[in-house]
Amino acid sequence: MSIRKSAAVLLSVLFLLLSFSACGSPEQPEQETQPSEVTPTGIYCLEDYEDAEVFDFEKVELSEALAETCLSYKFTYISDGYRIIGYISLPLEAVASQKPCKAVIYNRGGNSQIGTLEKDTTANVCSVCGRIVIASQYRGAGGSQGTDEFGGDDVNDVIKLIDLCEDRFRFVDMDDLCVAGISRGGMMTYLTARGDSRVKRIVAVSAVSDLTKAYGEREDMQDLLYNCIGFTPQENPAEYEKRSAICWADEIKVPVLMIHSRGDQKVSYEQAQALYEKLKDTTECHLITYDDDLHDFHFEDRAIIREWLETGTVAE
Repeated sequence: MSIRKSAAVLLSVLFLLLSFSACGSPEQPEQETQPSEVTPTGIYCLEDYEDAEVFDFEKVELSEALAETCLSYKFTYISDGYRIIGYISLPLEAVASQKPCKAVIYNRGGNSQIGTLEKDTTANVCSVCGRIVIASQYRGAGGSQGTDEFGGDDVNDVIKLIDLCEDRFRFVDMDDLCVAGISRGGMMTYLTARGDSRVKRIVAVSAVSDLTKAYGEREDMQDLLYNCIGFTPQENPAEYEKRSAICWADEIKVPVLMIHSRGDQKVSYEQAQALYEKLKDTTECHLITYDDDLHDFHFEDRAIIREWLETGTVAE
């Protein structure tokens, strides 16, 4: 090929390259973008709250579905000198807004190592109610120091979380603080509301409200209750009455949402019915019932609880 012809070819190639450059690169198929990891900042930067009383915030890995709604952390706090394990879940909308958000203190059921909080427990509750959710593992369980007292001084572990919300956590809106619990956690909820005016409403699911009755109904719980409390109801009735909302229902002055299955074999429906009859005379109280034997949240409860928290109304 002659030099003149070679130069012509090179010029033609250069012209084509310049033409492609002017028109832009050939269209490429769209790439799926992964959402960037959310890092709490401002008032939601939990590490900024660490001190001698609350520390070791550790992010919890959630399922993809839950991670789309909230962030969760495990942490340690001090209650009556004990190191207690806690969990907190923050709605992503609240973190993005950088505004204080309403909160729910969630009380788990179970005893000692049975029914301890799992990594997604508070996240599940957060996804239901759309609020910040904070929970205690209670003393004597799940890595916490101390001994489970089943409604004794371990109630202080719950009250300490409220102290943190009021005095430390600037991201918590205290105006409508809700305390919620299931089974034994319902008992802890009643106890907390009885002694703390900062609690503004209660959700109690399959809740223990008469521990003396519960002792008689379940032989499998008798040794456990004796070990936790130190007495039988016959030996020290006052210790069981102290843990039984049925004995001091008139001291609960906040709105209550009760949910209980009529066939519940772990905590009898009769406990809920008896407490409801007392509460409805002294405060706003709603009792949602089901004809099954589920000792847990029902799927329908998600909408019921959220509606009640947002509007204060319940379709019964």
